Amino acid sequence: MRHHHFPNTSQDPDQSDSDGSEDLPPSKSQRKRESTALQDMGAELVALSRDQLKKIDLPDNLRTAVRDCQRFTSHGAISRQMQYIGKLMRSIDPAPIQAALDEIKGVSAAANARQHALERLRTRLLEDEAVLGEIARDYPGTDITQLRQLRRNALKEQEHNKPPRAFREIFRVLRDLTENTKEAHDADDAGAAGE
Repeated sequence: MRHHHFPNTSQDPDQSDSDGSEDLPPSKSQRKRESTALQDMGAELVALSRDQLKKIDLPDNLRTAVRDCQRFTSHGAISRQMQYIGKLMRSIDPAPIQAALDEIKGVSAAANARQHALERLRTRLLEDEAVLGEIARDYPGTDITQLRQLRRNALKEQEHNKPPRAFREIFRVLRDLTENTKEAHDADDAGAAGE
């Protein structure tokens, strides 16, 4: 008569080496999520400009694969290259790349917000000349006479459907004012920190 040996299932769980979860490989769905996240990150890399890509520390083979993908025009070639990029990314730590991508997106978001604020200021200035007083107060040293003339010219351009040269020039002047003020504040902050 053959005796069956059954494992002792009544063993105290506290006596086992671990709860077993550390020994289990990741589930199929977990691996799929990670693979999709890496492919998404690869797609973000491919969408970057050449200058943005230079700012991210990538292994040479991954950088080359991303650049190759940027040159491809065939949907099939791009799809295969994206899978290859995802495969390469599985062998590296993606955290520093994600941090660099987040920084680039943050800088872009901040730049977009600044641009929208300047466009709103320009619109308000064209609607109401009194906004010149606000600008003079917020940005000491502003050439208010120049801005007033640009405002008049921009309004004439709109009225006569002419090219928006003065309209664009107002934006450039406002951008320079805000950037110069920001640089002055940053320099003041750096000086105060060094004291």
